[in-house]
Amino acid sequence: MILDKFSLKGKVAIVTGSNTGLGQGICRAFSEAGALVAGVSRRPSAETAEMLGASFHNIIADLSTCGVIDGIIEETVKKFGRVDILVNNAGVIKRQDSIEFSEENWDSVLNVNLKTVFFLTQAVAKQFIKQGGGGKIINIASMLSYQGGVRVPSYTASKSAIRGITMTLANEWAKYGINVNGIAPGYMATNNTEALRQDGERSSDILARIPAGRWGTPADLEGAAVFLASEASDYVNGFTLAVDGGWLGR
Repeated sequence: MILDKFSLKGKVAIVTGSNTGLGQGICRAFSEAGALVAGVSRRPSAETAEMLGASFHNIIADLSTCGVIDGIIEETVKKFGRVDILVNNAGVIKRQDSIEFSEENWDSVLNVNLKTVFFLTQAVAKQFIKQGGGGKIINIASMLSYQGGVRVPSYTASKSAIRGITMTLANEWAKYGINVNGIAPGYMATNNTEALRQDGERSSDILARIPAGRWGTPADLEGAAVFLASEASDYVNGFTLAVDGGWLGR
């Protein structure tokens, strides 16, 4: 049956940024689809844990450094026995005019959004190969993987690079049965967009361009995430799927 291909029963997923927003929504969707979820967050994901119960295990780790990577994988395997899915969702954004943009703001964003993402992905891929049977990797990109934006040069650089390495890793790892794909959320009602949503003029301009006529929600991303994590997407490699209410098509 076709719906069986979307099941994640018996799978183990690592989802970064599990305490709020898109990450929390993806954790919920995976759990409902049958997966066990190791959620990685800098602060306790108490709400997510209460929501998902025994299917969720919280790993506290600061993703601004690669030093936490081995521990994340080791704790997941110790708790659930294996890893089948990785979602690189955690990210940070710094807003400052490019002409004044600081090295600190550049490094803090690139470290979390790109460097740690790459090396965590590499480590999980090695775990997949060790286990045999392949695996699924989903990188959370952005509309700024396609566009320049304003006042967010390091974020734009990181998300453009995420789309690029998604293709690169898919090219190299498909032979191991590893699918690497991305999701580019549109303008979502999350912590990262709070400043934009509170700016009446900017928010109106954004909404005027979205054919769906509203900001997205974490629930809008859940179907795409389950699809890319499941058997239903076994022949999808290196593609970044926009879930944007029609923004890019405008």
